[in-house]
Amino acid sequence: MPYRRLPNTDNARIKALKIAVDKGYLQNVHDLPISLKIWSEAKNFLPKFEKAHHYYKQCYEKQVTSSKKHQESVKTARMFLSHFIQVLNLSMIRGEIREMYRSYYDLPPGFTLPDLTSESAIEKWGKLVIEGERRRVAEGGIPIYNPTIAKVSVHYEIFREGYHNQQNLKNLTAKSLEVLASLRKKADEIILEMWNQIEARFEPLPDKQRIGKCRDCGVVYYYRGSEKRKVVSE
Repeated sequence: MPYRRLPNTDNARIKALKIAVDKGYLQNVHDLPISLKIWSEAKNFLPKFEKAHHYYKQCYEKQVTSSKKHQESVKTARMFLSHFIQVLNLSMIRGEIREMYRSYYDLPPGFTLPDLTSESAIEKWGKLVIEGERRRVAEGGIPIYNPTIAKVSVHYEIFREGYHNQQNLKNLTAKSLEVLASLRKKADEIILEMWNQIEARFEPLPDKQRIGKCRDCGVVYYYRGSEKRKVVSE
């Protein structure tokens, strides 16, 4: 015998609810295999669940699309910032810029590059380096020209805007998923009750006919491997 399995995806939940709701619109109330109470509950709940599911998908897709574009600005900002710090370190090693100015940038000792692998690190070090260079130049220091701090600043601001936009999109996606997840339990409860009523309604019928009727009402059955082979051969 096949076994029943409740939906485990949101699309499957929506499909199960829709089948039951549509049956109610097409059939006489007395012919419905479920009670009017559970049908009304499914009819009222379905739009809420669909709306939450649609909004989550919108948020997620927008986040993914924005992320692809943002990653380019991340790479560019990291490259310019890293290049600038390397040129600054070389200028200090050659004595072109006095090492005492290192504190203006809050850079680590030993002429090493700070870790720029994360986006939060790029935001942190970009701000420190831009402020440090502007302070040094304002005190009469010779500016670094390859790359200039102006170029670093432009790419840093593009990155920073995208970084904060991406954080906002992630928060929206997380909140929309939280709302959707809170509705899943109710969806499962409604579907379980509907399917129990449907199976009870058609229980007197022979197995093959009973399963067919239940399937028509949206109940999902699966055959185990050996059973599936047997059904196919028959």
